[in-house]
Amino acid sequence: MEENYLITIKGTMQQNGESDSVELMTRGSLVHKDSAYYIIYKETEATGYTGCTTTVKVADDARRVTMTRFGPVPSQLVVEKGTRHLCHYDTGYGAVSLGVAADEIEPKLSGRGGRLKFSYTLDSGNEAFISRNLVDITVRPLPPKEKQDAKRS
Repeated sequence: MEENYLITIKGTMQQNGESDSVELMTRGSLVHKDSAYYIIYKETEATGYTGCTTTVKVADDARRVTMTRFGPVPSQLVVEKGTRHLCHYDTGYGAVSLGVAADEIEPKLSGRGGRLKFSYTLDSGNEAFISRNLVDITVRPLPPKEKQDAKRS
């Protein structure tokens, strides 16, 4: 996988009137294929998922975002307008199933990068509200020198 893009991911969780945000910057790739964009990056020690690769797939019609983590701690999160999904999530300490319902999906992506914003609510299997989550992903092409450095590593 050629890591020709700088990917910035900001996640914000809102729960009980409070808000907590985390931000990650990494190199990765952006591919458009089969009516969808794919943002692909390797997890790092900072996320606690070393050895995993995450793929964020957003459909061109902006109805669905799927985040799939492959590797030692796999998981899949499906955020789709008008549909509540039950998703499997492995925390590294055990697996849980969570209900996921989309609030909004706003893709502004092209072959040159762009931005994907989406938000969703999480609930436990008995539909008790857990949190509202906002994800803001920015994808920018790396300058030519940094692309060369990324190929060498």
